[in-house]
Amino acid sequence: MKVLMIATETVPFVKTGGLADVIGSLPKALGGCGVDTRVMLPKYEDIGGEWRERMAPVASFEVLLGWRKQYCGVEMLVHDGITYYFIDNEFYFRRRGLYGYGDDAERFAYLCQAALEALPRLDWAPDVLHCHDWHTALVPVFLRAHYGESGFHNRLKTVLTIHNLKYQGVYPSGVMSDLLNLGWEHFSANGLEYYGNVNYMKGGLNYCDMITTVSPSYAEEIQTQYYGEGLDGTLRYRNDRLVGIVNGLDYNAYDPMNDGHLSVRYRKSLKKKRQNKVALQRELGLPIDEAVPVISVVTRLVEQKGVDLIARVLNELLSEDAQFVVLGAGEHRYEKMLRDASYHRPDKLSAQIMFDEGLARRIYAASDLFLMPSKFEPCGIGQMIAMRYGCVPIVRETGGLRDTVEPYNELSGEGHGFTFSHYNAHDMLYTVRRALAMYRDELHWNRIADNVSKQDFSWSVSAKRYSQVYKSLVE
Repeated sequence: MKVLMIATETVPFVKTGGLADVIGSLPKALGGCGVDTRVMLPKYEDIGGEWRERMAPVASFEVLLGWRKQYCGVEMLVHDGITYYFIDNEFYFRRRGLYGYGDDAERFAYLCQAALEALPRLDWAPDVLHCHDWHTALVPVFLRAHYGESGFHNRLKTVLTIHNLKYQGVYPSGVMSDLLNLGWEHFSANGLEYYGNVNYMKGGLNYCDMITTVSPSYAEEIQTQYYGEGLDGTLRYRNDRLVGIVNGLDYNAYDPMNDGHLSVRYRKSLKKKRQNKVALQRELGLPIDEAVPVISVVTRLVEQKGVDLIARVLNELLSEDAQFVVLGAGEHRYEKMLRDASYHRPDKLSAQIMFDEGLARRIYAASDLFLMPSKFEPCGIGQMIAMRYGCVPIVRETGGLRDTVEPYNELSGEGHGFTFSHYNAHDMLYTVRRALAMYRDELHWNRIADNVSKQDFSWSVSAKRYSQVYKSLVE
């Protein structure tokens, strides 16, 4: 089985979010399932020189994009046992940053067409093209519209993974002919038409062979009007081709026993975890007390992440016998609120308005509880990292949070976190207070900590699910 992943970012080369972590980890896990997986992505300006020096040229050719003929170079690099192909075009990709340019419609249409044109020029032929999010969603569209029923491309199957349905790539209808070389027969409800515009994600959903998303609950939710972002009808229509697979976590990259960022390395040790707590309190200027519970929030400060719930009851939260640590950046109103609260209550709250990977690791290692009250969450990685570091999650029951956090049952002793279902600030506050009560009960807390330590969110299980999806398409 040979699979080519086409994506717009991956660690260790370039990253803006969780997509890069997935593309950096999943191919290695798939290798353990007997799937030969390679990755194709743009050769961005942001990719460091040390990587560029290791790239070897593979091919060069022209790509037709509307009335344009654009250069394309393909370069190859092998890292950590995985082969990466880089699409080189300086006009589109030699600029700082990955997204947010006025010509993104053109840049990513080019990427999709270039990827397909590159395939016959490689010394390796995939069986499945696995595309990720709207930036590569035109690959299944172009594959069906631009290539005949015979030849190299005809046997290829396509999978499109939705990492976040909120972002879809919606552009004026004129791109159909100006950029995409598509006839108007594709501008329909079962094609790319979306309220008079072109929707790249919708086209991919309609034309791919299989749709996956990053948790079973999110796969269910996006078929409803509330979560479907205008595409719920398309997803209901194709629900026989839709499957949810929870993202995994790279357990080698996130390992408290071998994490050089931590003050004290540990595994399944509450004593050493408290030593990390004291070190973090000292680092951030909080009162040093290993007995006081520390609740952390490591997130983008945006509405999706439930920060408005925290804002609504912040005074009540700070009145609890606990310390809060927030790490993240985002909307100005949330940043200002947290800075002000930290200034007035430095004994209760440390707000680090930035993102620092090393500090994030130390916060996970030091915290007793991790708060993630998302409005929606396709999968979420924060709660899995927290549990890997022995931190108990408090989450809203949505998407991947619902699939990865089992609420603690005081009677049976089962479960490893605390959850609430309604998007309501006082429901969240009640759940935080319940978690703090359990923290103060040694019997329950030791049981919860033990349950957390037994959770396994490594990629092995999820990779098997993906390999089954691939096999169902080619057998």
